[in-house]
Amino acid sequence: MRAGIGHNQGPTMERGQKWRAFQWQKARDAAMPKAIPLMVVKMHVARAHALGLDYPTYAAVRKATGRDIMGLLFSSNALRVVRAEAPYVPVERGAVVAAVTGARKLALAHAPLNPDMIGLANPMLDAVGPAPKFTESWSAMGEHLGAFMTQQHLLRDQVLIIGDTSFERDWYAAGRAAGYLEAQRYFAQT
Repeated sequence: MRAGIGHNQGPTMERGQKWRAFQWQKARDAAMPKAIPLMVVKMHVARAHALGLDYPTYAAVRKATGRDIMGLLFSSNALRVVRAEAPYVPVERGAVVAAVTGARKLALAHAPLNPDMIGLANPMLDAVGPAPKFTESWSAMGEHLGAFMTQQHLLRDQVLIIGDTSFERDWYAAGRAAGYLEAQRYFAQT
């Protein structure tokens, strides 16, 4: 039965609703495996390693989105590119980014940094664009991030954002990305 005009979409008042919900949950639990097969876990561990992530982080993002991570989006702060006259990613961080396989390596550069110069100076990055401005509204920030991800032929929830500030943490929610990871944690080995 479909709700009519004026219905607030609240819980049904029909008899037996709780029993049907209980039965549905029971059937769903019975259909789902109790443990992930070992071969699948091994594939996920290898995929996490290829992305430069630890397995728990990769598994959490994959579980939350239901999708694989196909892009890593770094802020210029996370890459430690902070001066226009020195657009190079430090060697240690550059090596970590260069080692990523099977995903697009993207970056957003905060003004006054020039995205084109950063892209030329760091060939391990697949694409570099301008970061959202601090003065942009929430919706404008979301549109900015969404447009950049779409230009890279990626769905928003396939992109993991790696940042260094609370403003960059907001990119995750505004852009409806797969998740957010602090640069310190991602680059822990450097």
